[in-house]
Amino acid sequence: MATWKRPATAFNSTPEPKTIGSFARGRQITGGNFLFAGFLVQAPGTPVWDLPMPDDAFEAELHGFTWLDDLAAVGDVHAVKRAQVWSHEWVHRYKAGLGPGWTPDLTGRRLIRWINHSVLLLNGQDPEVSTAFFKSLSHQTVFLSKRWKAASPGLPRFEALTGLIYSGLALTGLEDHVDSAIQALARECDAEIDKTGSLLTRNPEELLGVFTLLNWAADALRDAGKRPMDAHTDAIKTIAPVLRALRHSDGGLARFHGGGRGMDGQLDRALATAGVRGTATHHLAMGYARISHGRSSIVIDASPPPVTKASANAHASTLAFELTSGRRPLIVNCGSGATFGKSWRRAGRATPSHSTLGIEGFSSSRLGSVERTADSDAEFLVDTPDEVKFERAEVEGGTRIVVGHDGYVPTHGLTHIRTLHIGFDGRALKGEDVLLARSDADKRRFDMMFGKTRMKGLLFSIRFHLHPDVDATVDMNGQAVSMVLKSGEIWVLRFEGRVDLELESSVYLEKSRLTPRSTKQVVLSGAAVEYATRVSWSLAKTQDTPTAVRDYKTDDQKPMMVD
Repeated sequence: MATWKRPATAFNSTPEPKTIGSFARGRQITGGNFLFAGFLVQAPGTPVWDLPMPDDAFEAELHGFTWLDDLAAVGDVHAVKRAQVWSHEWVHRYKAGLGPGWTPDLTGRRLIRWINHSVLLLNGQDPEVSTAFFKSLSHQTVFLSKRWKAASPGLPRFEALTGLIYSGLALTGLEDHVDSAIQALARECDAEIDKTGSLLTRNPEELLGVFTLLNWAADALRDAGKRPMDAHTDAIKTIAPVLRALRHSDGGLARFHGGGRGMDGQLDRALATAGVRGTATHHLAMGYARISHGRSSIVIDASPPPVTKASANAHASTLAFELTSGRRPLIVNCGSGATFGKSWRRAGRATPSHSTLGIEGFSSSRLGSVERTADSDAEFLVDTPDEVKFERAEVEGGTRIVVGHDGYVPTHGLTHIRTLHIGFDGRALKGEDVLLARSDADKRRFDMMFGKTRMKGLLFSIRFHLHPDVDATVDMNGQAVSMVLKSGEIWVLRFEGRVDLELESSVYLEKSRLTPRSTKQVVLSGAAVEYATRVSWSLAKTQDTPTAVRDYKTDDQKPMMVD
């Protein structure tokens, strides 16, 4: 039905391209190496639409055309030729509404790229090719105007509406779709983004994606002499300080609840584009607490996890933290294993895949409540903590955070309480983890579980997952671990309490990789035999590590450190 409308024949205007691709990824594509959704297809000389499709997610990424950004980043004759041929071949094959690319979110994503790179795509083309291109743009715009509501709430719907605004502004004769799209986008801002600038999913990377789209839409409207609605601009203003609070000192996002760190520079570009002045909030931001002193930044999951449908990608990460020193991540969470299959996806969501305390065989939240969708089986979190407490104070030459959750009370009668204190110079983090049976009912539950262990105690582990670039060794006869960063900084982890220290294997899960990256984790293992079990630990830079580090280290260079 979208093909019935008379198509546009030219552009009113084209927004300044905001999408920025990866030069390295563009080189891979021109070389015939197609890495999408965790799958690699090596097929030099093969058009993308003739590739074997290993997975629906792989095919969806192709039809979303984000790879146009990567080819444009290369910009040589080979990249431009592929961008033009593959884009116009899509028009030829799928112009009648055929194929998996005709979903509202993919259509919006595709329209944004086609309009951004229209000069590249149309340069030197025959008139009939240009005519078909404009006709396809028009048909997709009309399709979006009728079908954007079919996109899932959240990021997919924001993509659909932003694409509709882009194309309605850019194409002649389609301006009548813009006003309704502006109003719909404002309604989505009110519905999906709360007054604190947060999403129900608590996924930092998803929030960045929404923020980026809102920026693009606002800029396109202003360039066309139109004004975004108040709900739209208010959402940008409230999201910006939240993202600053989720930003590590290396410029990447904290990796929680299915989100990654984002593309290099993406977060800083989005914040700069928004033009919203201010600093990160010292209160909870989308349920996370951030401390930044000296060169160190820490982000802690200090709120209950998402529930119901918002938890489809959520993790059992309550009280987990990440630590970055300068531009070098040190303590991380494993991340999302969604692109590596169902088993990795489930493993990445469990508590042992996060830098926090876990009771052996249990997570602080459990996976269950499966709902079948059109694409997959969504597995929601159940039995989540009912109560998560958070306190922050500036004390003793630094910042102290105390957090606790009751996720293990129903099963073991134990509340997990974590205290973190970092000095204002950012050189030392002191931590304490406590398992506590607080009430008489909790003590009875603990006694029952303790009896099942034949008085050996309830086994627990405190895990510190290390970034793959960290070189770790056990020192002091098993009483400490030395960790060397690529910058040359040396951090040492020590502990006090009746626990054993082990340096074990771990994984670092990145969706841009073919396989999980191997890394290490420091594990403090013990058994709770009393109503209160306490383990203290510290992470500190060695004395000979300078306060100021000029970190020029790359993969083929030795570290440089200068006072």
